[in-house]
Amino acid sequence: MASRQPLVGGNWKMNTASSEADALAGAVASFQPGACQIAIFPPFVYLDRVAAALRTAGSTTLVGAQDLDHRDNGALTGQVSASMLLDLGIQTVLTGHSERRHVIGDSDELVGLKTARALDAGMMCLLCIGETLEQREAGETDAVNERQLRAGLKNVQASTLGNLVVAYEPVWAIGTGQTASPDDAQNAHAAIRGVLRSITDDATADATRILYGGSVKPSNANELFAMPDIDGGLIGGASLNADDFAAICTAASDSATTATTTAQTH
Repeated sequence: MASRQPLVGGNWKMNTASSEADALAGAVASFQPGACQIAIFPPFVYLDRVAAALRTAGSTTLVGAQDLDHRDNGALTGQVSASMLLDLGIQTVLTGHSERRHVIGDSDELVGLKTARALDAGMMCLLCIGETLEQREAGETDAVNERQLRAGLKNVQASTLGNLVVAYEPVWAIGTGQTASPDDAQNAHAAIRGVLRSITDDATADATRILYGGSVKPSNANELFAMPDIDGGLIGGASLNADDFAAICTAASDSATTATTTAQTH
């Protein structure tokens, strides 16, 4: 991971009131990220105020949206476009989160259209993939991840892949307290990087960050982030607790420092 800067994203989902969003943004603005890049994904209604607060504080933390529409304008009540997000200074977005897929109903095809739109607009896109418990028990983890990754990148131009981040989030581990073992997570990440290699090329696959998401906590972050193909995490519940989120970011930063030191001594 020495050549890939770790990234930790905090997905607030449909949580926080405005006062809570302000408090969390203020806490994140005080973080010392070290070698780690940090992004937070507040609800749409708080994007502008959170981004403004972080700018005022001089924070380098990225503020991202939890979703976007693949079309840029029109009679689409309730939807938000890439151009609207960019107009607010929001340059990062999630696509394909499991809750969008399994609760809202986003198909693989729709996730692919959203991913292409985000990357075409110059945004950094965190494309989320991952299997359900039933699929895991059936031994389909790698097949599901490959299907979702290929569909997610089907319409993507090669020239935009520098802004792609992949987030592996096993559905069975999101918000359940269950976590893939570091070895299991590493195996899934290595397989995902192999698929990227077949879709793109060695250099792009090696440069693309792959994050782990699924009940990451301060107590397991160090072990997970020590794995060679795990480049940080996409954090749900723990990102709503400033102390826990800071500890996870520190673990990611420490993993990068350790990897760099190890590489320099060999």
